Amino acid sequence: QVQLVESGGGLVQAGGSLRLSCAASGHTFSAATMGWFRQAPGKERAFVARISARGISTYYTDSVKGRFTISRDNATNTVYLQMNSLKPEDTAVYYCAAGGWGVSPREYTSWGQGTQVTVSS
Repeated sequence: QVQLVESGGGLVQAGGSLRLSCAASGHTFSAATMGWFRQAPGKERAFVARISARGISTYYTDSVKGRFTISRDNATNTVYLQMNSLKPEDTAVYYCAAGGWGVSPREYTSWGQGTQVTVSS
């Protein structure tokens, strides 16, 4: 399995930007699709974005298209989520995940501890 550690969360005003990072350890990183999910208080964990093993294919949930960009660097075992034009409704704990492909959290086998993103209005 892949071990994952997220960083880069924080408090930002609406319209601002944050860049989340997810550092992975384990020899399978470069072969794994990576995903970002988020969980707001009182809500289920929800899909945000995913990127294929070589970074060729990406997919986003509709609410973040055009604002968020997922990328990865297989040389450093890191996946990123660049978040621009942030809105208060983006407030959540953000998790990176590995071992899956689809949009359901149940498909992913490895998870980080999460990083809090808070967007003030």
